[in-house]
Order: sequence, then structure tokens, then C-alpha cells
Amino acid sequence: MSRAIKFAHLSTITLISLNVFSQNSNKNPNVIIIMADDIGYGDLDWLGSKTINTPNISKLAKEGVCLTNAYATSATSTPSRYGMLTGMYPWRKQGTGIATGDAAMIIQPNQFTMADMFQQVGYKTGAIGKWHLGLGNETGKQNWNKHISPALADIGFDYSFIMAATGDRVPCVYIENGNVVGLDPSDPIEVSYTKPIEGEPTGKNNPELLRIHPSHGHNQSIVNGISRIGYMKGGNSARWVDEDIADVITAKALDFISDNKENPFFLYVGTHDIHVPRVPHHRFVGKSGMGPRGDAILSFDYCVGRLMKTLDSLGIADNTMIILTSDNGPIIDDGYKDQAFELLGNHKPSAEMRGGKYSSFQAGTKVPFIVRWPLGATKSTTSNAKISQVDLLATLAQIVHAEIPKTGANDSQKLKNVLLGKSHNGRKYIIQQNVFNTLSIIKGNYKYTQPSNYTPYSDLTRTEYGSDKKPQLYNLKNDPQEKKNLAETKKRKTEKLKKVIEKEKSKQEN
Repeated sequence: MSRAIKFAHLSTITLISLNVFSQNSNKNPNVIIIMADDIGYGDLDWLGSKTINTPNISKLAKEGVCLTNAYATSATSTPSRYGMLTGMYPWRKQGTGIATGDAAMIIQPNQFTMADMFQQVGYKTGAIGKWHLGLGNETGKQNWNKHISPALADIGFDYSFIMAATGDRVPCVYIENGNVVGLDPSDPIEVSYTKPIEGEPTGKNNPELLRIHPSHGHNQSIVNGISRIGYMKGGNSARWVDEDIADVITAKALDFISDNKENPFFLYVGTHDIHVPRVPHHRFVGKSGMGPRGDAILSFDYCVGRLMKTLDSLGIADNTMIILTSDNGPIIDDGYKDQAFELLGNHKPSAEMRGGKYSSFQAGTKVPFIVRWPLGATKSTTSNAKISQVDLLATLAQIVHAEIPKTGANDSQKLKNVLLGKSHNGRKYIIQQNVFNTLSIIKGNYKYTQPSNYTPYSDLTRTEYGSDKKPQLYNLKNDPQEKKNLAETKKRKTEKLKKVIEKEKSKQEN
């Protein structure tokens, strides 16, 4: 289905919205969403952590709204990003698990997206950095040496400069508007996630070629002395340099902002920091005292600072809304021997919560969430209102006077006053999803997690997945570390929360 047909029924709404936009063009803000990667609730000094110094993010927090009860939809990257960009819970759709580097497009062109919403009211839209939501029509069938379609232009983005998946997955190249950047046609790219490519060294067979060694997995094709997930051949002139990834993403973001300073714009920035492999630029090496993981946090803060300074220099900071958050909770060892555990010291990436990335426990999905909009959001405000990243689509549509089709963003709630720090009345409940698609719900002070037969703990990542064969119920006010399971003693509460999840699951995907 073409996008013209897809949104034909919105033609009248769109004309009305554009008229509203023209009447409010001096009020509607530019919007930048900075989606950090694997940064935990306790990884920044936005709430006073003494173990890490992130001055630019602290400045952002002091000038805006700190939402201390905000959640990603999921404890892993792909579903979390899907939920935010579509306004729909990812567990409603098959195939939203952790994507391979050669996954097909998970968000389909006939789906309504956040980028569509902004385009509808005259914004220029861009996506820069980590994508991890697939490209092309069929998994494993992309031709990386030609224009890749469908791509981000088919889901509402006027401009894109992305990594197809993650830094630890091939292909290790940038893709701009559907084309690999800097590709030499005489050195074509070949990618496989099913079998090794003959003649290409791997981390498993050629550890002598590595400068960073895997702790588990991540032992396939070698790029820049680092073995990855998946196999890749060719494209040598197009391959990224890991130390430069943060600078490249930031530079492209600044270019987009400068190019569109006269227009309203929406920019989604998916940073690679602090995902593995953690290879920060030499400017940050050794500066945190916590090894590459801590140094990558400093790199992230520096890039946020560059973006803020650019907005100031262009004179558009006051009417630009910056939303800074993370795709899921923290992970310490996620596949490489970078001394992340050994050098952690007193730093607590999960703050005082239990779990982390992949987990049903709180640290899996409770994430940093800061909103700064000098002309619209209250300053120096902390709010404990419940809000989910899935709510951003409907909330931002409310702010910029855009309409959402009846079949779009059905899980997204309009929480404008919460986002802007003017109300503490958030969601009635939050639904979370762990790596095994086990669902949890938080309502009031209580949290219920479905029973699950999956493993409760990983020795490889030293992560508690939050899985248990029995239902779990915790009073988060009295037991924030989720140590005392109340499911047997509070059966009525357990049953009520179970029914809310069952009712949500019974709704059909649109």
C-alpha cells in the first residue's frame, strides 16, 4: 500500500492540521529526542550521583523537567524503539524482538509513526544514529550495494543517517537516505547471519587479530580489530571507525539542525553510547576512572553539550524541546572484556533498583527522562508522575496540534501537562516487557509480573531477568528492590492486576 493511499482518509484532517499549524507556527517547538543506548537510571548525575560527572545533562535537567517515574516499554532496544515511534506496545506485534543487522523493516510503511505525525503539520523530520528496526522487505535479502527500500523515507523521515542495527552487529557501515555511505562499487558488501563467509577471519578462529576480546558471543566477523555478531565481507572504504561513531552521529545531527533552523523540525537522535563495543574517542579514554563504560558516558554527555551549544548559537534553543531518555536499563558486561565490572567501584548504574537491561525488575525499563523547552516546560521541576515512552507520540501530537488516525498509536496517551511539568497526574498504570516478552504492570504502589518458565538469571551477563514460575507481586513503595513477593498473601490484588494485563492483551493489533 502506498503512503498516499495509506493516509488518503486523513486528507481533510491534514488540511485542518496544517491550517492550525500556520496559526500556531510561532508557538510550536522544534523537537529533538535523544535516545541513549543502555544508559541506566543511575548512570547520570541528573539526580545527584557522585560517581559520574555529566555536567551538560545536569544543566539540561536544571533547566527543564525531570520525570523520575518514566519507563521504556521494553527492557531491550528494538521493541523499546518500536513502541516509542509507533505509540503501540511492541508485544502486540510479532517480530519486534532484538533485531539482527539484516532484519527486514519492522515498522511497516502502512503504519502511522511519530515522523508521519510531525510531517502532517509541516515539520522537517530526521533520524540520525542507531536504528535497529530493520531495513528492506525481507530479512537477509538486502542488497547493501544498491538503494535499500523500504527505508526510513517510507515511514515519515525526510532525512536519515543511520547505523542499520548496533555497533556490535554487521554491517558496520553508515546508511544515508537508504544508501551505504562511501561504498566502493569494486568492493561490494556481503552480509550473512546464517553462516561464515569463506576466507574472512573471525574472532573465534583468529583471536590474535583482536584488540578487544569478547567475553561471550560476539566472536564472528572482525571489523577494526573487534569481532561482531554476524558475518561481513567487503565495503572496506565504507566501514565506520568505532572511536569516531559518537562524533559522526553528533556532526550529522548538528548539520540537520543548522539546515532546518528556519523551519520547524523533528529530530530523532539514537546515540551509540554506551552500547558495546565501548570504544570512546581518545579524548575520553581514562577520564571516568571506570574504564570504557564510564568513559562512554562522558562521551555521551559531551555530545549532548555540543547539541545544546549549537541550539544556543543558532538562537533557537528557547523554542526547541529536548527530550533525553534511554532505550532500556543498564548492562555492565554485554559481550566484551572491557573491565566494566572490575572498574565499577561505588557507581550504581541501576541506582537502588533491582535488575537491568533484559529484566522484568524495575531497572530494566525505568529510565532517565528529561524534558527541556524554555518557552513551554516548567524549569527546575521534578515529577513522579507515571509516563511511558509509548505516550510520546500522542503527547507530542497534542502539543503541535496534529491529528492521529483511529488506527494509529492506540496505546499512546495524551500527557501534555505531565511532559511539561505542569501536572503530576500521569498514567493509571505502566506495562513493561522483558527480553522474554514476559509482561509486568505497575498500578499504584504495586507491581505484578506474569509467571514465566524462562531462566531467572544469566551467568554471562550477571543479570537477573526477573523470571519466575510463580506470579510476582511487589509493593514498590515499601520494597523498591522487589525482594518480597506478596502474590500468595495478597491474592486479590494479584488477580486484579493479572486481569488488567489480560484485558490489554486481548486488544487486537491495528
